[in-house]
Amino acid sequence: MNVDSIRIQKLGLTGIDHPALAADDPENLADWYCDVLGYRKYFSNDKPVFILRAPDGSLLEVMPKDETVRLERTTWTPGWSHLALRVENLDEAIAYLDQQKVVWGGEVIEAIGGGLLRTFQDPEGNMLQIVERTGYSDKTK
Repeated sequence: MNVDSIRIQKLGLTGIDHPALAADDPENLADWYCDVLGYRKYFSNDKPVFILRAPDGSLLEVMPKDETVRLERTTWTPGWSHLALRVENLDEAIAYLDQQKVVWGGEVIEAIGGGLLRTFQDPEGNMLQIVERTGYSDKTK
């Protein structure tokens, strides 16, 4: 057994459970993730905190923000940067998100590790990406 296997076995790590997003209006933002991106409300409470489930089963927590002032971010600002969502067809996803009037952060670019991506924002300005990892060789725009 190698060192990495021993570490994983001792920790019992099975993967990422969820990222959490502190929102100005958690209910409105949770609704947007459901209505626009296809998440479903899996759990909620009166705080309000929402646990959303994506079509692949991955989870996203949307919770109320505190009074900390939001700083301007770029892709390379220290700390968590963005949430990247894998799509089957980038062109179709872009056309759909255009209909939803999302704010794009740039044009289609090559994804690190292969594929293509495009960056956009949710209604509260959080950075998201759609990424196509297959069939991308002739789609650079």
